[in-house]
Amino acid sequence: MATGRPTLRIEDCVNDVCPWSGKPVSEDSLTVYRGAVMGFCNPGCRDKFEAAAGAFDRALAARDDDNG
Repeated sequence: MATGRPTLRIEDCVNDVCPWSGKPVSEDSLTVYRGAVMGFCNPGCRDKFEAAAGAFDRALAARDDDNG
């Protein structure tokens, strides 16, 4: 079953532990952020990060648009 996510490798991950839980990262819970593979302990933590990072990125972009 395709997930719509690129195939990422845990070997390329920049971290060993989940930034949310402190647990070891899992192969099925990787994402790319600003060109780096980031790991999380489970897909829920990964999805929580993606939502938070996206919100911050949009807020910064809006601020830059207002100041540009």
